[in-house]
Order: sequence, then C-alpha cells, then structure tokens
Amino acid sequence: MTDFDGVDYFTDSSLIPDPHPYYDHVRSKDPVCCPISNGVLAVTGWQAANTVYKDSEHYSSCVAVMGPFTPLPFTPEGDDICAEIEQHRTEIPLFEHMVTMDPPQHTDARSILSRLLTPKRLKENEDFMWRLADRHIDEFIADGKCEFLAAYAKPFSLLVVADLLGVPEEDHEDFREAFGAERPGSNIGGLDHEVIASNPLEWADEKFTRYIEERRENPRDDVLTSIATAKYPDGSTPEVVDVVRTATFLFAAGQETTAKLLGAAMRILSDRPDIQQQLRDDRSLIPVFIEECLRMESPVKSVFRMARKSTTLGDTPVPAGSTVMVSPGAANRDPERFDNPHEFSLQRKNVREHLAFSRGIHSCPGAPLARVEGRVSVERLLDRLADITVAEDKHGPADDRRYVYEPTFILRGLTEINIEFTAVD
Repeated sequence: MTDFDGVDYFTDSSLIPDPHPYYDHVRSKDPVCCPISNGVLAVTGWQAANTVYKDSEHYSSCVAVMGPFTPLPFTPEGDDICAEIEQHRTEIPLFEHMVTMDPPQHTDARSILSRLLTPKRLKENEDFMWRLADRHIDEFIADGKCEFLAAYAKPFSLLVVADLLGVPEEDHEDFREAFGAERPGSNIGGLDHEVIASNPLEWADEKFTRYIEERRENPRDDVLTSIATAKYPDGSTPEVVDVVRTATFLFAAGQETTAKLLGAAMRILSDRPDIQQQLRDDRSLIPVFIEECLRMESPVKSVFRMARKSTTLGDTPVPAGSTVMVSPGAANRDPERFDNPHEFSLQRKNVREHLAFSRGIHSCPGAPLARVEGRVSVERLLDRLADITVAEDKHGPADDRRYVYEPTFILRGLTEINIEFTAVD
C-alpha cells in the first residue's frame, strides 16, 4: 500500500493515472480540512467544498490557478489581508483573468458575459453544433478509426466557443491552426507558428482586440458588436482590454475543459459496451451520462483559494494567507454524498449535485454550453458510428488498458484516446 502521507500531491507522477486512492486517503483523515504537501489545506468532502466555494468574504480567488506556487509580492501578516491583496493585485500572476478575480472586479467581468450567454444566443450556438458535429465526423468516418481528441474533441470544442463569441466563420481555420486543431490533411500555414507556439492566447488576444475595436468603430448586427458595446452594471464602458480578456478567458477555458469532458465520455463509451448499448437504446439517458462523466472525471482537479481573513474550516484554524485547495474530483466521489461513488451509474438520482462546474460566484458560466456540447456530440457519434471500441494496439486489451493523462495537478484529461468503429452511413 502506498504511504500517501509521504506523497507530494503536486509533484508525484504516480498520482496522475488515478488520483482517487489518494483523495480517499486524505478524505478519510479529514474531509473538511486536511493539511497536505506545500502547506496546503485540502478540502475533499462535498459539503466542505460547497462551503469554501460560496464564501468569498473569507477566501480570495487570487491564487485560484497556481495555488501554493503563486509568487506573492507581499508577506501575509495579521488576521485580515484584504487590503494587501488589493494593493498588490496587479503584481499577482494571472490577475487579469476572471478566474482569479474577487468582487467587485469579478462582478464587472462576469456582467460582460451576460450579454453573450443568453437563451437566444445559446440556441443559435446549439444549431451550429449539430452542423459542426457532422462536419468533423465527416473528416474521419471513412477511416474506421481515429485518435478522438485530435479528430473531434479539440476542434469541435474550439469552434463551438469561437462561434459563440461571434468569430467570423472565415477565421475559423486560423483558430484551428493556432490551437493545434488543424483539419486532417489540410494544407494551411499562413500563421506565424513561432509566435503562436510561445503563447497562443496572446495571438487570440490580438485577434479579439481587432474584433472589438472594429465593432466599436463600426457596429454591426452581430455577436461581437453585442460584446463590444456591453456596459458594466454601473453603466460605464469597459476598456477594450477588459472586454478582450473576458472573451479570451471564455475561449481558452471553454474549449480546454470541454475537450477533456468529451475525451472522458468517449473512454466510457468505448470501454463499456453495456453503457454504449443503453444509450443507443434510450437516448433520453444521454444527459445523465454526461453528468456522470463530469462527476467521475471532473476536468478540473484542483481549485485554490487564499484565506483573506482568518477563519476556521471544521475544527481546523485557517490563518489569513493560508492556501486552501478544493478538489472537485475528490468531492464528486464523497461517499457521504454519492452512493458507490467509484461506480459509473446511469441510475444515479442526485448526479447533478456534482461540483465539476464549481459553486458560488465562480460557478462556471459555460456550464450550459458544455452540457449541450456533450449531448449533441454523443447523439451524433452514436447516430453515425456503430460498435465503437478502444483500439487495443494503442491502449491494450480490456483487462489491461493503458491510458496516459496530462501530467498536471490542475486538470484531468487524457492525452489521447484511440477508437475503432463501423460507419453507419
């Protein structure tokens, strides 16, 4: 048995393939607040995770991404460091992105999205998804096999968000090329790959800056104009850079996490012929299937908060300046909340209680979008691909599967998933 007490969660590669035994160990010690490596306090229980997510008074999101490795420009002292955080906010890495913001900056940034994520716009985007799903399936269906992330999950999730943001269709191929999701066999190459390789989001920032500036000068009846002319709640006009950051954040976060969700869904479909058949027989189960994929394989493994005021979690004191890690992957398998938590079940009644999309002010604004992307994709894949199976020459036989996951403590996602199938049409 592994001595998990001696394991460094942030650097030990043995936890990458399956972190859940480690999560179970930490939860067994204290599901509310358990010290782990690097001085971090880990929250692995469902109820405690909800508590931290919803408490923006005591917890700041300024370290949300990098956690204990965020270089702070000040030394936390005393029981209230709110003033110090705000004084040095712009010196903290990734301060410009919504995920690290606290109110009122977060409230302003999120308000811009409200102009975009309307029921009407989401319905238009769903109509685009149905066409896009078939377009991507057309690119590989004749081969009878594919590496699913490159052939479908990555380009599909990327272009769905591009469409949602109103990126002109004539620029879609540039976005595919910039983010490594080129069409198979395409002969493109008009972009400066040296620049893009160093920071594709910088390239996206420049593209969206041009879009927003153009729409402010010459408004049109389109989505980009709606974003460009959005106002803050107090009626003021955001700087162009703030609008652009909101757009690129949604673009980056939306396509990355959804691609991981689609990869996880395909692994279940191809590894579990019983579940695949249930979905073929009863398509109404697909939304539940997507929720259970989110619960079992949360694309985000770790989210961090810094205590801005001294407080307590359960019986544990949390001094101001402490780094707290909420683990959705652990909370979503908390046996106090979910029966047989390590078992994939299409009969799970409370499956939508999972925390894959967070809670509180930082709950994922793109959650409705990701759910529709999952449902549409599974619908069309089942319609057009029969007998979907894992490619054993790539991943081994059923009793000895070999999957490789991205080596990060932040996200949970396969590096590839190779499948074989029979074309229906």
